[in-house]
Amino acid sequence: MIDFIEKTMLAGVGALSLTQKKSEELIAEIKERLELSEEEGKQLAARLQESAKESQKKLEEMAREEITKAGSRIGFVPREEFDALAKKVTKLEKQLKAKS
Repeated sequence: MIDFIEKTMLAGVGALSLTQKKSEELIAEIKERLELSEEEGKQLAARLQESAKESQKKLEEMAREEITKAGSRIGFVPREEFDALAKKVTKLEKQLKAKS
């Protein structure tokens, strides 16, 4: 399961890298065809990069949610919950030792 999740995340990162390269090529082509100035080309690139960053954030959030759901379905406990329970167990063990 972890291997699948890792491969999925790596595929996403690879797709984003490929997308960035393709978007740079597209920007260059648009700039040339529309005869944009250097400044206009930079502004277009900045807007597209911002849009790509927003899309990446949404994709990462969706991936986190899906991983959490998948982990929950197969019985994984979130690290925070595990750590909280471990602290409670340690505290209870100390209380039992103190009473003995």
